[in-house]
Amino acid sequence: MPVNWSRFVDVIQSHQRFLVTSHIRPDADALGSELGMAGILEALGKQVRIVNGHATPPNLATLDPEGRIQALETAVPANPAEDVELIMILDTSAWAQLGPMSDVIRGSVAKRVVLDHHVGEDDLGAQFFKDTQAEAAGTLVYQAAVRLGVALTPQIARALFAAIATDTGWFRFSSTRSSTYRVAADLVDAGVRPDRLFSELYEQDTLSRVRLRGLILSRAVAERDGRLVHTYVLRDDFDTTGALPSDTEDVINQTLTIAGTELAVILVEQVGGGFKLSFRSRCEVDCSDLARQFGGGGHKAAAGAFLDAPFDRAQPAVLDAVRQALQ
Repeated sequence: MPVNWSRFVDVIQSHQRFLVTSHIRPDADALGSELGMAGILEALGKQVRIVNGHATPPNLATLDPEGRIQALETAVPANPAEDVELIMILDTSAWAQLGPMSDVIRGSVAKRVVLDHHVGEDDLGAQFFKDTQAEAAGTLVYQAAVRLGVALTPQIARALFAAIATDTGWFRFSSTRSSTYRVAADLVDAGVRPDRLFSELYEQDTLSRVRLRGLILSRAVAERDGRLVHTYVLRDDFDTTGALPSDTEDVINQTLTIAGTELAVILVEQVGGGFKLSFRSRCEVDCSDLARQFGGGGHKAAAGAFLDAPFDRAQPAVLDAVRQALQ
């Protein structure tokens, strides 16, 4: 179903004080959408605060040069939703994906809205504005700017270009359509330099990150005549390489560059235990269906979940599921 933009505009216009948030382990779509939406709301004279459950990964800090995005795991006041009229949740529709922010949201009397492009949803006690055909949450924020009559500043455009470009694999995923390029063109016209942004996001690796990626790729195993590729990361690997947990982002897409790969999966052990699961598909297998088996969700081509189990139980369970899906 398309977004009811007239209703969305009414909601925005009838509130003044906003709290914007997104999912834990925020990626560029989440962060760019938050920064873009904050810019749009402030152009309308609104008061805006951005708070996430997890801190911005160091490799994505370039998206937020002014340090606007706060995190509960750092130095945020006990009640970031105090005096807020509306909580806007971007790029997720699940309580589990909100992490520590879920308690903040549940404890607030503020109204709630969700602007998202993922398929599944929990009862968040919110008004949902969703388009599961949108290639990124950043696309919906761009459309919100158009509907609200807000001119794109270079700052807003840069944030939204990063959101859309990264969630489409820099426009190479099947979710990319002709309309994607038209939106990107508008953002470039508004002042985005794609070459500089790409360099900031992808060409500033630390040596530790390169070493971690090398370790992950060295563990890659191909099965089913090369159709399935899987690998993993353990907590000790971060100590060994000096890398950060956020340095695992996007590495799964590198396994898709192996000729013949149709389905890829990576298990990443979390600091607090359990494994983050990431699935990628370029065949008929629906990653969102796979992720839902482990309480997660996402899109047909890309999805994720969390499995609270040790490696010797987590890996067999996940591989059994993906092998079954490929039959």
